[in-house]
Amino acid sequence: MTLAHSLPVLEFMSSSLPGNHNTLILNRHSPTKLGFIRPTNPKQKFNFFVSQKVKPIGFFGCNLCDSNSGFNSRQLFYECYAAQSSRIGPSSRKHKAFSIKRAKTRALNDHQLFSMGSGFYSSRQLGTSRLTSSGCKILSGGALRIPNTKSFKHSSGISGACEVNWSNHKFELRSKSVLSVDKAVERERSGGGLGSENSYDAIVIGSGIGGLVAATQLAVKGARVLVLEKYVIPGGSSGYYQRDGYTFDVGSSVMFGFSDKGNLNLITQALAAVGCEMQVIPDPTTVHFHLPNNLSVRVHREYREFIAELTDKFPHEKEGILKFYGECWKIFNALNSLELKSLEEPIYLFGQFFQKPIECLTLAYYLPQNAGDIARKYIKDPQLLSFIDAECFIVSTVNALLTPMINASMVLCDRHFGGINYPVGGVGGIAKSLAKGLIDQGSEILYKANVTSIILEQGKAVGARLSDGREYFAKTIISNATRWDTFGNLLKGERLPKEEENFQKVYVKAPSFLSIHMGVKAETLPPDTDCHHFVLENDWKKLEEPYGSIFLSIPTVLDSSLAPEGRHILHIFTTSAMEDWEGLPRKDYEAKKEIVADEIIRRLEKKLFPGLRSSIVFMEVGTPKTHRRYLARDKGTYGPMPRGTPKGLLGMPFNTTGVDSLYCVGDSCFPGQGVIAVAFSGVMCAHRVAADIGLEKKSPILDAALLRLLGWLRTLA
Repeated sequence: MTLAHSLPVLEFMSSSLPGNHNTLILNRHSPTKLGFIRPTNPKQKFNFFVSQKVKPIGFFGCNLCDSNSGFNSRQLFYECYAAQSSRIGPSSRKHKAFSIKRAKTRALNDHQLFSMGSGFYSSRQLGTSRLTSSGCKILSGGALRIPNTKSFKHSSGISGACEVNWSNHKFELRSKSVLSVDKAVERERSGGGLGSENSYDAIVIGSGIGGLVAATQLAVKGARVLVLEKYVIPGGSSGYYQRDGYTFDVGSSVMFGFSDKGNLNLITQALAAVGCEMQVIPDPTTVHFHLPNNLSVRVHREYREFIAELTDKFPHEKEGILKFYGECWKIFNALNSLELKSLEEPIYLFGQFFQKPIECLTLAYYLPQNAGDIARKYIKDPQLLSFIDAECFIVSTVNALLTPMINASMVLCDRHFGGINYPVGGVGGIAKSLAKGLIDQGSEILYKANVTSIILEQGKAVGARLSDGREYFAKTIISNATRWDTFGNLLKGERLPKEEENFQKVYVKAPSFLSIHMGVKAETLPPDTDCHHFVLENDWKKLEEPYGSIFLSIPTVLDSSLAPEGRHILHIFTTSAMEDWEGLPRKDYEAKKEIVADEIIRRLEKKLFPGLRSSIVFMEVGTPKTHRRYLARDKGTYGPMPRGTPKGLLGMPFNTTGVDSLYCVGDSCFPGQGVIAVAFSGVMCAHRVAADIGLEKKSPILDAALLRLLGWLRTLA
C-alpha cells in the first residue's frame, strides 16, 4: 500500500517531518469517517507523502491537488491507494479518479497513527483543526505540537492546539464546542492508540427536545451517538438566550412532562435516564384566558377548581363539561398506564396489548377522532365550544375540530395530573442537562455544525455533510429538522418518497410566530399576576388569524432569578406568516416590526397592564424570518397543520421514512406539537432505531408487516 496522508502545506514540509513519520501519517485517517481534507484557502495546495516502507511510485513531495482540481482525501489518485477507506472518489462529478474506486487496507493494518491519532484535518472555510477520535473533543486556538518529536505546525496559527504527551499516554485540550467551555479535559488513552475509529451508531441532526431525547435514550442503551447542532447551544425552540441580565426562553415557558409520577412525565424520565435532575417550581395556574364577552377563565392546577370555575361560567352545560373532559381523562389514563415506546415496533405493541388490552383498544378507538367532534356530542353552547377551541389552539394552533383527540387529552389532563412545573433557571436548562447527560454517556454533541445535506449511498442514509465540507457517517441518521426541511433541503434533488408525498397532501406548514421579549419594571404588574395568559379580546373569529390571539408568559412570576432585581420578563407570541415579512427592504422590515409590536403592546396595556409601554426597559422583536434563521425551520413553521378536517392522528407519520436508515423526530412526527409530544416522538424514535441496530429485540417479518399496515392506515386519512 503506498498512501500516506495529505495535509495543507503551510509550515509542514518533508524536512520538518518527525523521524517516525511513516507511522505517524499512514493510518487512521479513513476518509469514510474523516470527511473532506481541503486547503484552508484557495492559494494553498496539498502535499502528498508516501510511505517509505513500501516502494514509492514517485509521488513523494509532489502536489496532489489544488483547490480547483476537485480532488480531496476521498479520491484515489493514479497509483496511490487510500488506507482504511471503503468510499473513495472525487468530490465533483466533473473530475475522475485514475485508478480503482474501492481500496482495502492491505499493508497498513499494523500501523498506528500515534501522534496524529487524534485525527486532525483542516476545513476549507474556517481554517480550523478538528478531531476524528471519539475520545477527543473539538479544539480551538494555537498550533499543534508534538512534544516527543520535532515540533511542527499543522494548518494555520488559528487552527487548533493539542498538547500530546506520549510518556504517560495522556493529552489535554481546551474546547469551545462542549458545554464546559472553560474546563480543561483530560482523558486516558485507551485501546490500541489515541482515538478509536470514528464511527457512530446514530447521527442526530438538530438538538431540539425531540432530538436530544432520542439521542440520550439511544446512548443509555449503549449506542454511540453524535448530535450535530447548527447553533452554539442546544435546545432549538426550547433553548434560551441572554441579554442585559435577562435569561429569555426562546419558545414556550409552559412545561409539561416534568412531574414525578405516571408514564407521561417524559422530560423527568429523559433527564433521569442520563443521571440528571432539575429543580422545578409548580405553577398554580396553567393559563388565564381573557376572551370575548369578558369571559375570564383560570385553568387551575387542581382539576376540581378548574371544573368548578368553568361550570360556574356555564352552569347549564355542567353535564356536558364533565362528559367531555371525562373522555379526555379516559384517553389520558390509558396512555399513562402504558410503557411508551415505538408504535412501529411489533414486539412492543403485542406485549402491551396482551398486558393492557382495554387501554390499547381505547387508544385505537380515539386515534382517528378529533376533540371538536367529541365536544359537540355533549356541549351546545357556542361560547363554551369556542372556549374549547381556544384550549385546543394552544395545543395545536388550530381549533378543536382540527385537533386530534389524543393530543388534546394529553395536554388538557396532564396539566392537572402532573401539573405545569417551571425549571429553575429557565427552560433552556432542560436541553443543557440532556446534552451534558449525553456527553457523560460517552456520546458527543458538536455545535456550530450546520448540516446542509444527508449523504445517501445506494438509497441508504449513511452520513451528514456540513456547510464547511466536513462529513460524518453512522449506521442511522435521525433528523430533528421538520419533514419539509429534511426532504426539501437536506435531501434536495432526491426523489420525494411516496409516504412524504401523502403526508404533504394531508398537512401543510403551521404558521410561524412573531415573538416579543421584554424587560419591564416590576411595579407595572399586580402582585397576584398569573404566569401565563391567553388574550383574544373581541371576536372569536380572529382566534386563528395572524396577530388575532396573543399568548403571554411572565416566567419571572415563578423564578425571579431570570431578570435583574426589580424587573419582570414578558414573552409574547402571536401567529404570523412568513409571507408578511419576506421581500421587505431592511428599513421597511424594521419599521413593520415596530408597528406590529406597538399594536400588541397597546392591546396588552388596554386589557391587562395599564402603563405597560412606559415601563419597558428592554425589548427585542423576532419575526418568522428570525425563527427560520436561528431554528432552521422552513418558513419558521412550528409543525404540521391539516389541510382539511383530519381523521385524528391517523395521517401523522411516525419516525421511519421511505429512505432506508433515515428517521425523523420532532413536531412533524406522531403525535405532533408540544413538549410532551416531541419528547414522546424522541422516545419512540430511539426504541425503533435501537431495534434496527441490534440493541433491542426485533422481528424483521413482523416489522415489515406492521410498517405496511401503518402505511395503509395513513392513506385512509
